[in-house]
Amino acid sequence: MASATLLVMKLDQPVPKFADVLAAQERIRGKALKTPVLSGTALDQVVQAEIFLKCENLQRAGAFKFRGAWNAMVQLTPEEQSRGVIAYSSGNHAQAVALCGKLLGTKITIVMPDDAPQTKKTATEQYGAHIVPYNPKQTRREEVAAKLIDQHGFILIPPFDHPQIVAGQGTAALELFDLVGILDTLLVPCGGGGLLAGSALSAAMRSPHCQVIGVEPELADDAARSFRSGRLHRVVNPPTIADGARTESLGQIPFDLIRRLVADIVTVPEQAIVDAVRYAFFDLKLVVEPSGALGIAALLSGAKSATGRVGILISGGNIDPQVMTACLD
Repeated sequence: MASATLLVMKLDQPVPKFADVLAAQERIRGKALKTPVLSGTALDQVVQAEIFLKCENLQRAGAFKFRGAWNAMVQLTPEEQSRGVIAYSSGNHAQAVALCGKLLGTKITIVMPDDAPQTKKTATEQYGAHIVPYNPKQTRREEVAAKLIDQHGFILIPPFDHPQIVAGQGTAALELFDLVGILDTLLVPCGGGGLLAGSALSAAMRSPHCQVIGVEPELADDAARSFRSGRLHRVVNPPTIADGARTESLGQIPFDLIRRLVADIVTVPEQAIVDAVRYAFFDLKLVVEPSGALGIAALLSGAKSATGRVGILISGGNIDPQVMTACLD
């Protein structure tokens, strides 16, 4: 029964178009922050290119996830909102959904791994959400959520495999292009693929010749494998420091868009991610979580060369003090 509930939700979802990103931009106006774009930084000289950093680490709830969560949740009917919303997340989507629930007056339940960063757990609870912990080594979060949906009738807002989530995430790149114009390359962190797919939709219309490149950890390289083989691969509970990229596979909706619109997906080793977090802190004066630093890691490590005008989406800044300390040592 639980699996059937989730299957119906997926089958009913269309693949979003650029018009959906534009509509999302209107829905989030006045709710999501129009985050700053940093340019002319020390990174330009290091990689010998003109770099534009879209700072979603300064977004509400500390990551780009607020965009998609608001775009999806504000479209729920009053009856759906009254049933309560459930989401599963290692942290950033959890915080975003919890904050949206607080703003909309909707009860929120979050299925969260017991090894999620404490800062993300604390923030999610402070926004008023109820956390249901699970052990990712023993249980799949989708199964936990499905049981709770069957028991309580909650409405699922998944972290990436949802058209309105993808459309909402695409507004970050849309803002970047509208501010700085045409880019040669756009580097985007990749976990479940929602941000990458939405960014590719915006790039295709605003900067058609821009190469959109996904970046993920070597230890969580399901997206790179999927991109090259043309079929979804899974990496279960990958042991990467980039907790936002620990999703076991791309979502089907993002994957459909990624296959059509993304130029490549590259991977970076753990040390490169740590080095990028450190570089962002000391040289760019930015607090960036490991997942958010993947684009910077790709450039500094040489996983992707930089030429011309390069955009980097810094996806989030929610990092535990212990992880930051380890990265800075």
